[in-house]
Amino acid sequence: MSLQAPDRVRTRIRKAERLRLFLDYDGTLADFAPTPEHVEPDPEVISLLSKLAHDPTIRPAVISGRRLGHVKKLVPVPEVLLAGTYGIELRLPTGEDVDRTDYTEVRPVLDLIKPRWEPMIADGDGFFLEDKGWALAIHGRYAEAAEAEEVLETARAEAEEVLTEAPSGLFRILGGHKFLEIGPTLAHKGRTVAYVLERYAWPGALPLYVGDDDKDEEAFSVIHAHGGLAVRVCDSACDTIADGRLASPDHTRQWLRTLVGE
Repeated sequence: MSLQAPDRVRTRIRKAERLRLFLDYDGTLADFAPTPEHVEPDPEVISLLSKLAHDPTIRPAVISGRRLGHVKKLVPVPEVLLAGTYGIELRLPTGEDVDRTDYTEVRPVLDLIKPRWEPMIADGDGFFLEDKGWALAIHGRYAEAAEAEEVLETARAEAEEVLTEAPSGLFRILGGHKFLEIGPTLAHKGRTVAYVLERYAWPGALPLYVGDDDKDEEAFSVIHAHGGLAVRVCDSACDTIADGRLASPDHTRQWLRTLVGE
């Protein structure tokens, strides 16, 4: 499937001498897993990322909301920069792991919130509490809409109460469709893109980001500020600041293969 974008966008990508490629994983490279704890590497995705990484004109990175340990299993390609929990934790192509803030400041606060959240979903169908280490998230994808709204509103209030005693500016709360998450402020895809572009600069490369949701939209504005391009993965017209659109993870993989001449 070709990229749905203005000719100028496709032309810029085609003419770029180098690409600094940032990719979300779930919903972008692969279909969503049944649960956040479901980790099943996709041979097609691994093969594709390996080809991208071995192209001397492309430097790929995967930026995921999943914890880094999961991303490492999903993308066992050493040459790819991996960012877990929105980039608060990194695995560099050198093999070095980098934490971008102090875990010992973050975890005690989450340990106060977790026992407040657990009883809220214990008897509810369709909820899942994900503990990423650096962040906590409640997923209510399979819950009834009214129940999900009520539970998540209460969970947010509980988290905000705990945060009144936490260091100012250290945490942020993320929302979404039947979703709530609390994690470090630096667990932010836009801030991660800025960090990588500035800390590990590759002069002359065109930044290109492909992602499917509002967490990726936070990175799109940063990509634009650095003169790059953004592509949104969505199956219909969606509210986005992206420069182009791909309809599904399958279409994303097809398009990415064209970048390495397939």
